[in-house]
Amino acid sequence: MEYKNDLSFAKQLDEEDELKSFRQKFFIPQHNGKDSIYFTGNSLGLQPVTTQSYIQQELDDWAAFGVEGHFQARNPWMPYHEMFPKLLSKIVGCQENEIVVMNHLTVNLHLLLVSFYRPSNKRFKIICEAGAFPSDQYALESQVLFHGFQPEEAIIEVAPRNGEHSLQTKDILALIKEHGDSVAVVLFGGVNYYTGQFFDLQKITTAAHEVGAICGFDLAHAVGNVALDLHNWQVDFACWCSYKYLNSGPGSVAGIYLHEKHITDTSIPKFAGWWGYKKETRFKMEKGFIPIPTAESWQLSNAPILSMAAHKAALDIFNEAGIERLHQKRKLLSGYLHFVLQEINNRQAENIMEIITPANETERGCQVSILMLQKGKEVFDELTKQGVIADWREPNVIRVAPVPLYNSYEEVFRFGAIIQSILNT
Repeated sequence: MEYKNDLSFAKQLDEEDELKSFRQKFFIPQHNGKDSIYFTGNSLGLQPVTTQSYIQQELDDWAAFGVEGHFQARNPWMPYHEMFPKLLSKIVGCQENEIVVMNHLTVNLHLLLVSFYRPSNKRFKIICEAGAFPSDQYALESQVLFHGFQPEEAIIEVAPRNGEHSLQTKDILALIKEHGDSVAVVLFGGVNYYTGQFFDLQKITTAAHEVGAICGFDLAHAVGNVALDLHNWQVDFACWCSYKYLNSGPGSVAGIYLHEKHITDTSIPKFAGWWGYKKETRFKMEKGFIPIPTAESWQLSNAPILSMAAHKAALDIFNEAGIERLHQKRKLLSGYLHFVLQEINNRQAENIMEIITPANETERGCQVSILMLQKGKEVFDELTKQGVIADWREPNVIRVAPVPLYNSYEEVFRFGAIIQSILNT
């Protein structure tokens, strides 16, 4: 598409947008009596208008039935989690038996590493991206130490080349090959939280398998954002949160994926709990763990119904919108933002910012990270004063993420106009 940095063009795109009505399904934070420009769906998605009623239904059923709500609630709590695989399978690209919704992201990452990081004296290394999200770094460090290895020897980070911000896929693949049969696990964020780079998960997975390693991904910034096809890519495991692009509320329930080839492999260790036990005989309370023959066997405890109700409200909107239509709009929105920012930069006597998110639409999602070369905090503070909710990352990066469910092309244009006005003062 040939973009134009003017208001009438942005309004035309909004008028033609098949998803424009979905904005009305969310509460938009207000600024001076008007809708703010909310560009932080990469940190916390907005609340669907229906979330309160979904939660209220469970509260009402709790009041009416007490413990019998596990069986008599309108959505019985006992099998409540079973609603989610169908809703999520298209979003992450997998079979329904490969998903379970449970716990929180880092808890799930540790549980998956219990199963898949099984180091030996020869094969003990973990390959990840440099600058991974801190929780991932801490999880890997603690897992390595738990197994008696030293992080500086066991954790191998792939860093960008000098003068670059993104990783080159060939460098990732080369490092995996270089370390070869000493690699136990390759674990990357699907989308890097800082730069917004979407990694080539299929090629990384293939390279890991070629050296005999397991491959997994933290999809916190990828799920509900970029197109995923985990099963066909042969990804071994993945985990994600639901409060960013999935709009399920602060700290809401998370999820995991395991390729079907691992689900019934009894040689894979796991920390067991009774909600992962065979359903038909669970309440006999007998010794000896017998796992459910799906990803559910990684569950430990019964479902957190109230946060799952919020998750259901959000996923029903995704289902209505259609993931393909969301991806199509996402590409146009982030492409338009790239264009607007670059045009503003070109007007300056010298570059005042650098977009560190890849320009190639196959290597990015909604997020665009702007490295401010001048006036960084000044620009960010003024954006906030003018009703833009964005994200500042030290030392000088502004992260913004227009998302297809509730952001508009006009908002992208207005965001650019505000930056231009700040630079003109």
